[in-house]
Amino acid sequence: MANTSTKSRSEAITERKMKKVMHEFKEGELKSSSGDKVRSRKQAIAIGLSEARQAGGKAPPAPKERQRH
Repeated sequence: MANTSTKSRSEAITERKMKKVMHEFKEGELKSSSGDKVRSRKQAIAIGLSEARQAGGKAPPAPKERQRH
């Protein structure tokens, strides 16, 4: 694991969650909320950031639903 003394606690939480989720994705074990296997790298990243936010990690805010004019 990287030296976490220079990172904040929330950054360490985010890093740990992202590593876990990406490992599951690479092993083919990551599942979406519907139970289907995740096949997209972008979807895996979104799941990792979402889990990090829920765990109190520092992550960019989720994109707002696109507004239609």
